[in-house]
Amino acid sequence: MNAELTSFLTETKEQVEKRLPQVFENLSIPETLVEAMIYSLNAGGKRIRPALLLGTIQSFGKPMESGLDVACAIEMIHTYSLIHDDLPAMDDDDMRRGKPTNHKVYGEALAILAGDALLTYSFELITQLDREDISTEQKLLLVQEISKAAGPEGMVGGQVADIEGENRSLSLDELVYIHQHKTGDLLTAAIVSGAIIAGASKDDIANLRMFAKELGLMFQIKDDILDVEGDQDLIGKPIGSDDGNNKSTYPNLLGLEGAKKKLNEHMSNAKEYLYKVKMNHGLLLTLTNYVAERDH
Repeated sequence: MNAELTSFLTETKEQVEKRLPQVFENLSIPETLVEAMIYSLNAGGKRIRPALLLGTIQSFGKPMESGLDVACAIEMIHTYSLIHDDLPAMDDDDMRRGKPTNHKVYGEALAILAGDALLTYSFELITQLDREDISTEQKLLLVQEISKAAGPEGMVGGQVADIEGENRSLSLDELVYIHQHKTGDLLTAAIVSGAIIAGASKDDIANLRMFAKELGLMFQIKDDILDVEGDQDLIGKPIGSDDGNNKSTYPNLLGLEGAKKKLNEHMSNAKEYLYKVKMNHGLLLTLTNYVAERDH
């Protein structure tokens, strides 16, 4: 990773992690609920979705701080999904990012409710945005974009397809559907949300949406590859966990080299769409390379 990207990811990560606990400070809610929410929010992670959102805003020449709360909202939704994914009824994981999963610390009931709270409050946070550079129409567009990405046509639908795909061999099309919706849609929402906040044109948003879909597939394919040949200490979970859960993956379907070839194909497509957008391409181009080359 080059120094400029390292600096950017560090800066955005610090900004988001400083802001996340602050968004709950004035809420009248049980202390244990706040603790459970913040526990998983503070569990680490790359903060790639906030970075994509803030990076998109910056690439259009707009101030990143205008999107900070929306970036936090998307990270809250992502974190809720991880809390629920880890539950015994879902993936039944004991560890997440090198720490005990939420239900192992707070119990299943509170873990479920912490996830529910993170999801629902994320939209309240967006509607409460009080900035002169974000209009009511933009807030509505943000809620529509993010709620669709998180809902039945997006992440939840992808999760259901993933569960139903366990213990059987999936076709490549079925696997792509799962990847696009379970992982890709929220990544897409982050980038499109950044474009909405920046006031991008419809054409630029359309091309960024296609860029983001390719990037989302890259992200999941790389995860599949890392599950085969990654470093457990860096990833924070056991290598080969997908095989252990009888899940279809790109390496299972195409072989490890085939998966790497497919990753490169999607990277080429992503860059093609990105170059059509009237913006400074440098940062998102570097981020695209990072998704393909990351080791965790």
